[in-house]
Amino acid sequence: MVPWSAARTKVQIRLSIQRLRTLQEKKLALAKKSRREIADLVLKGRIETARLRVEGLIQDDIYVELLEVLELYAETLQARFGLLESTGGETPEPSIADAVNAIVYSAPRTELKELHALREMLMHKYGRQFSLDLQVSDPPPPQVPKRVTSKIAVFVPPKELVDAYLSEIAKGYGVAWIPDPEPFSGVEGEAEAGDEAEDKADKGKARNGDGEKKDEDDVDDDLGGSGGGDLGEESGKAGSAAANLPDGPEKDAWASGAEVKLPTAPAQPAGGKKMTPEEELAKRFERLKQLR
Repeated sequence: MVPWSAARTKVQIRLSIQRLRTLQEKKLALAKKSRREIADLVLKGRIETARLRVEGLIQDDIYVELLEVLELYAETLQARFGLLESTGGETPEPSIADAVNAIVYSAPRTELKELHALREMLMHKYGRQFSLDLQVSDPPPPQVPKRVTSKIAVFVPPKELVDAYLSEIAKGYGVAWIPDPEPFSGVEGEAEAGDEAEDKADKGKARNGDGEKKDEDDVDDDLGGSGGGDLGEESGKAGSAAANLPDGPEKDAWASGAEVKLPTAPAQPAGGKKMTPEEELAKRFERLKQLR
């Protein structure tokens, strides 16, 4: 373990900041190259391979974010080095505690030797118990900032995030690609499909009912009115004719409900045989049945 030395620690902080910036630039350049290669894979139709490459790219982006946070904490120690140098004990001063805890806890996850050396200096200053409390563990120690622990956690990126990355990369390089919607599966998917089929069937029945009603209305229009209207008209004519009957056996028979043959108007010449009202009604009903 590198012993604590104020002068050496100050130099080590400055070197760590420089190396953190250099590594960020290197990672960003590699990420740009990776995005171009991923766009080529999408163009060739190798979507699954592109998705795997995107997962690695997401992890690299999170790593760069970790480097940015550590750079910020290293700059905090540089700006407040007087507090770091003047305070002792087993715990750092509250204004620099987050910076010290973050560097000691996360430095082993980086590839920077300068940051590793700075970590050893800080551990030597604050003692053995402080170092043991900040060992990598699950869950992480509560004194480590969440903005650091969230970027160290290992996880597999969800498919939605991978597709969002892949879509933006393809769009940036002018490659036409749209994520495939996930097909439904299982009991829930079958239930949804059944509900949709029932809705379509109900709508189809409703349309058929409207169509039949419309056909009936069209038939009634063709016949010059509805069948019920014709029957009412004929009944009205028969009632008027019965009222005009003279007093006698025929009128008495009509009142008792017996069948009475009413006089009809004289036939008018129309170039053929004139149909009786009963025959005309029968013909209309027959025609209506055929249309239905």
